[in-house]
Amino acid sequence: MLPSQRTLFDIPPDVCFLNAASWSPLPLATLEAGRRAVERKGRPWLLDHDFASGQYERARTAAARLINAAPEDIALISSVGYGVATAAKMLPVPRGSRVLVLQDDHSSPVLEWMTRAGEGGFTVEMAKPSGNGDWTAAVLTAIERAGAPPLAVVSISSVHWSDGGSVDLARVAAAVRKRGAVLLIDATHSVGVLDVDVGALDPDFVVFPTYKWLLGPYGRAFLYIAKRHQGGIPLEQTSYGRRAVRAEQATYLSDTGYVDGARRFDMGERDHFISMEMASIGMEMVAQWGSRAIVERLAMLIGRLAAGLSGCPVELPEASVRAPHILSLKFRDGIPNDLVGKLAAENIHVAPRLGRMRISPHVYNDEADIDRFIAVFRRLMPARPQ
Repeated sequence: MLPSQRTLFDIPPDVCFLNAASWSPLPLATLEAGRRAVERKGRPWLLDHDFASGQYERARTAAARLINAAPEDIALISSVGYGVATAAKMLPVPRGSRVLVLQDDHSSPVLEWMTRAGEGGFTVEMAKPSGNGDWTAAVLTAIERAGAPPLAVVSISSVHWSDGGSVDLARVAAAVRKRGAVLLIDATHSVGVLDVDVGALDPDFVVFPTYKWLLGPYGRAFLYIAKRHQGGIPLEQTSYGRRAVRAEQATYLSDTGYVDGARRFDMGERDHFISMEMASIGMEMVAQWGSRAIVERLAMLIGRLAAGLSGCPVELPEASVRAPHILSLKFRDGIPNDLVGKLAAENIHVAPRLGRMRISPHVYNDEADIDRFIAVFRRLMPARPQ
């Protein structure tokens, strides 16, 4: 089994950080790369002419590797919301149709459609799971709902951000294709941990950032665009998205035709290469460990956690419907007052999410972190009445 990678991070021994689903610490190598990058910006006259383009392609290649895509199908963007807006600009949603999202999903794959629905004359439908929290069944039921308006777009997270519920993307992708609809996947909580293979799934769009499970900085995200959509109009108009709009030329706008592939959709000011190398390092580390090894380790930690909470007055989701790297605790009357704060006071860091407590370890955590959480949690919470 992959051992704990704590030595690669600046995490003091007394810190129990179980909140990767909010943001991850940066590896020591990434911190050093960030320092060097800031120094380069301080002395830009020393930058090689080809330095920036090398950074773009390194990051694009690293992102593509994580989802089994070709680098030319990856756009460099700033956030998941940017990626969803880019897709939405290209997708004509017919009047009278519907866009399917998850109930209480993160704002990124939802608000774009809600904002456009009124003027566009379409509806946004929210798939809601039954009591066992099975998001896959909820989505499939909504897709096949009798008498529903035609399905235009399914815009969903692969793992629900609040309760850690997992969506079986293979089953959903097949159902979406059968309906002739578009599938947009917010893979924030999957890429780098779970297997996301665009070659097998054939989604229309996949978007993910680096600042959580990919051990990277804020402001860096990636958008996979299926080739069938790569002729669309980008969200922003940039010189490098065109064939020949170059300051070095005698004629600046000599060829304004778009470049091929997903590169035309790169965000404006992608030259912020301070964070580009930082993002690449984290993705390359994750790829080197491999999804299978990461899942095995995190599933072990989550299993240890679930077993250790037996008898506590909390409800755990069934293992069959949740992701293996996130555990969300449900309390009968909501999270007890200031419980998350009390844990933080003892240097144990988790997140409150929609009335639940979300616990999300990563490769820098070890068994001692899990045991410490269990011991303190049990001390703060009374046992479930017999």
